[in-house]
Amino acid sequence: MSDFVLLAKKIVRYFFKEPNIGLIIILDKLSFFLSDKLYVKMMFYLHMGYRLDLTNPRSFSEKIQWLKLYDHQPQYTRMADKYEMKRIVNELIGPGFVIPVLGVWDNESDIDFSSLPNQFVLKTTHDSGGVLICRDKSNFDIVDARKKLKSHLVSDFYVKTKEWPYKNIKRRIIAEKYMENENGELIDYKFFCFDGIVKLIEVDYDRFVEHKRTLFTPEWENMNATIGFPSDEKNNIEKPSCLDEMIQVSQILSAGIPHLRVDFYCTNNQFYVGELTFYHGSGFEKTNPESLNYTMGSWIKLPQRSK
Repeated sequence: MSDFVLLAKKIVRYFFKEPNIGLIIILDKLSFFLSDKLYVKMMFYLHMGYRLDLTNPRSFSEKIQWLKLYDHQPQYTRMADKYEMKRIVNELIGPGFVIPVLGVWDNESDIDFSSLPNQFVLKTTHDSGGVLICRDKSNFDIVDARKKLKSHLVSDFYVKTKEWPYKNIKRRIIAEKYMENENGELIDYKFFCFDGIVKLIEVDYDRFVEHKRTLFTPEWENMNATIGFPSDEKNNIEKPSCLDEMIQVSQILSAGIPHLRVDFYCTNNQFYVGELTFYHGSGFEKTNPESLNYTMGSWIKLPQRSK
């Protein structure tokens, strides 16, 4: 069955169950033909349920769209690049705070899997979601991995999201050292920074089972709120031993930037910067309570338009 027929069936199925999702799928396929502003406005309405105000944006979601369209600083491209980001961290923080790179390639066919250890992680440098985890190379499907990586390499993440920093990132594949904690898992700590100040910490867990999130203040107080995914009230997440150091690093990396999310992994009392993200959830994730969206929006001080 052709890809077109499969896509058509998917769209029809969603139109009957969730019309908005069907329209989002169609818009995604038309993204190349639409201006950034029109695309962002249409996607915002479908995701959030109200019109985007770019003249007087107030919520976090609205201001993220404004930043996509108007805050285009050259250094953002390097910071969003999953390979170049490591060099920036080394320059600003020093060595030893990023996950070690095992290899970097321009094409999926260039990967020498025989040179990689039994466990590793593959990532494309220019998009979101192009991640493959190998926990046992003897059971790893190399043919399927090359196919998935190839599909990500040809995918234009900027066109699909209008997130400007991704527009000119060199498309590559990197292999990273496989990391996990003593419980055989790796918890994501995401620090929401505003002009160099950490205001909120998001902890993601059970991502490959049933994705959960818990939000904390920088003082590690549970905010009893959610963004996009529910929180597990029974999961008592302990304060990481390296919290103060992660806050300090976040503030150095985000200095002078209206909003930047700095992602960390923490294992064996050592932390590593994972990624730098400018547009959490592309600005389309709903908060509970809704007032949090406006509180977070008040933390963003919009700069002068750069275009």
